[in-house]
Amino acid sequence: MEALDKRFLGLAISLSRRGLGQSWPNPAVGCILVRNGVIVGRGTTQPGGRPHAEQQALAQAGAAAKGATAYVSLEPCAHHGKTPPCAEALVTAGVVRVVAALQDPDPRVNGQGFARLRAAGIEVVSGVMQEEAADVLGGFLSRHQKGRPEITLKLALSLDGRIATASGHSQWITGAQARRAVHALRACHDAVMVGAGTARADDPMLTVRGLGIGHQPGRVVVSRRLDIPLTSKLAQSAQEGPVWLCCGPDVDPALSAAWEGLGAHVVPCRLTGRQIEMRSVVEQLANIGLTRVLCEGGGALAASLLAEDLIDEVHVFSAGLAIGAEGLPGISALGLDHLDAARRFSLLGTRAVGDDVLHVWRAH
Repeated sequence: MEALDKRFLGLAISLSRRGLGQSWPNPAVGCILVRNGVIVGRGTTQPGGRPHAEQQALAQAGAAAKGATAYVSLEPCAHHGKTPPCAEALVTAGVVRVVAALQDPDPRVNGQGFARLRAAGIEVVSGVMQEEAADVLGGFLSRHQKGRPEITLKLALSLDGRIATASGHSQWITGAQARRAVHALRACHDAVMVGAGTARADDPMLTVRGLGIGHQPGRVVVSRRLDIPLTSKLAQSAQEGPVWLCCGPDVDPALSAAWEGLGAHVVPCRLTGRQIEMRSVVEQLANIGLTRVLCEGGGALAASLLAEDLIDEVHVFSAGLAIGAEGLPGISALGLDHLDAARRFSLLGTRAVGDDVLHVWRAH
């Protein structure tokens, strides 16, 4: 049997990244089939989560899969769903070794795929390049291990940390290249989330534009009382792509029915006092099947997520202008008295985006 080559697993992980934002609720998996040092098949999880990456790679390889090594970013599935188990397909195809980065935490799999392969006499090597694979599959892992999607907070700020003037004027703080980068961020997330204040002030579509891609993220609005105009762009486009409205459990039934009639999905969530509990919101989004959610504000929503320790990554686009203390802050009041109570993030990278600067931070 040929030597294990981690470069092929790295390629499988790279392929899996292409499926981000498209494969939920299934993981975005990449698979490479190698025989005698030559790639004979490659696959990624397709939009909507099916076919799976292994099925795609096996179909491409055909008879050449016999005697091959399969490099996959995640353990092959072992359960019967809308498609047969990938572990079974690999056995049938005559693959002799499977090299996987991560074990699948889904309770329907969780080691059973590896066990099925070993029972058929296939060599299984797991735990290779785990960190690299987890970086791509973090949302899927979070949904199964934490009961919530991975949350990315995007902030577009002035030099003094403002997102708008005192009157609410915010278009545009950052330049065209930064806005294009935000659309790319949206494209690799399952959904984009904003608060009711942002939905009212900006009347956003929350769609991906200008990148020439065919898929769109879902759209989430957190609104305690569903106080968003039924004439808004989100309301009028609710049938063009999923819109979820996370509201309080006591919302006006007539208003809820009006939104449902437009094609939106009303999602009642728990309250903490008079405010929506954000832990309940993200748990509900996980139940829907979302694995990666991009929060685009406003300040109150960002503060609520931070206060409940629900943010995994922060992308801050800083622009070269100052608005002043009267402007609206990017993050609303957190009520902190001491710095040691503030949430700390580690810097992953910094780069120029046109005339702006992007800082990417990761939670510890």
